[in-house]
Amino acid sequence: MTLKEKIKSRKARIGVIGMGYVGLPLAVNFLRAGFPVTGFDTDAEKVARLCEGKTYIKHIPATLWTPYAGKFSATVDMKRLREIDAVVICVPTPLTANREPDISYVERAGRYIADSLDSVKLVSLESTTYPGTTDEVLRPILEAGGRRVGRNFYLVYSPEREDPGNDAFSVRNIPKVVGGVTPACREHGLRLYSAIVERTVPVSSTRVAEATKLLENIYRSVNIALVNEMKMLFDRMGINVWEVIEASRTKPFGFQAFYPGPGLGGHCIPIDPFYLTWKARQYDFVTRFIELAGEINTGMPYYVIERTCEELNRRGRSLHKARVLILGVAYKKDVDDMRESPALKIIRLFQERGARVSYNDPYIPRISNLRHYDFNLRSRSLTPRTLRESDAVVIVTNHSRYDYHDILRHSRLVVDTRNAIPGRAPNLVKA
Repeated sequence: MTLKEKIKSRKARIGVIGMGYVGLPLAVNFLRAGFPVTGFDTDAEKVARLCEGKTYIKHIPATLWTPYAGKFSATVDMKRLREIDAVVICVPTPLTANREPDISYVERAGRYIADSLDSVKLVSLESTTYPGTTDEVLRPILEAGGRRVGRNFYLVYSPEREDPGNDAFSVRNIPKVVGGVTPACREHGLRLYSAIVERTVPVSSTRVAEATKLLENIYRSVNIALVNEMKMLFDRMGINVWEVIEASRTKPFGFQAFYPGPGLGGHCIPIDPFYLTWKARQYDFVTRFIELAGEINTGMPYYVIERTCEELNRRGRSLHKARVLILGVAYKKDVDDMRESPALKIIRLFQERGARVSYNDPYIPRISNLRHYDFNLRSRSLTPRTLRESDAVVIVTNHSRYDYHDILRHSRLVVDTRNAIPGRAPNLVKA
């Protein structure tokens, strides 16, 4: 039976490398479509939880995959990739300390797959990266030993478009862009993804597919930087930027609303633009627009600190030894995801200035060692006493579970970075 026939009959064995916010929902959708699925991850604790039918991501309950227990397994044993017909790579692609792409996770996954290429397989990379990664980095690893793409294996790039916590859009109804190294590769990739999504979008190459994801996120980064800059200017002018945005969005054409905040967070927007700026340097090209947007967005946590310090000084209180309560450390509302959250930088900046910092987040009970931060904090109970004892309460993530009327009523000073509390109050400051 050919690989195409296996995919059509749902007999193709699917492997997903990386059981995180991208890989796990993808695996669930392959299970729903009738495929047998094996999840691969180097985190033994995560694999054990999956095998026990437990979840570790709030918006992905275990009930999504436990009905398919007979067709689902998870493992840390990469040798089991030999059992797989189509493997999807969903591993992290972070930045180094110098803001250069770290594709070591992709390379490692490629080597695992290369060791298992004893039969014709389809390999799809979904991790966000710079244009050329699939063809220039992953392809040579898989072609080692004399194998040839389009003949011994098929290689595609299909960017993930996950939006954690968004109930309106999921893997199934988000169009899937697919680019192949060869036409045969693309054809196999389209056949695979057509089994789990409502619409596939074929493009001419893996480079186009890789660039598509970067453009989507750079578009957001640049527009968020614009409204962040407008917010800082309008604050000086005594103009409410959120009111301006709401009025502007009544125009039925030519305007799309973006909203300011305390900085960028999540696995895409704070990182992806710098993949392209790095690659552009190889072509003697300076991406000034992207870098300016990055400069503005990465500076927003400092603006939050400055505004808080100003308001404390106005009330006769120094930031040094002030009790600061951070509300929300997730990177967006109503999720348990802290990846690149601006709250983490805000906490560190407050601590560096001598403030006594605590936090509350209903979805994140503890902050311990992270890639760039060494915190040991537990979420405090959000009580009237906790609010009253704080010199400043800083709303960083506007979770729906917060009672903002109650927060404002019991707090001495509320610094609102998300417009969670509309209107004005003597103890309310927008930042």
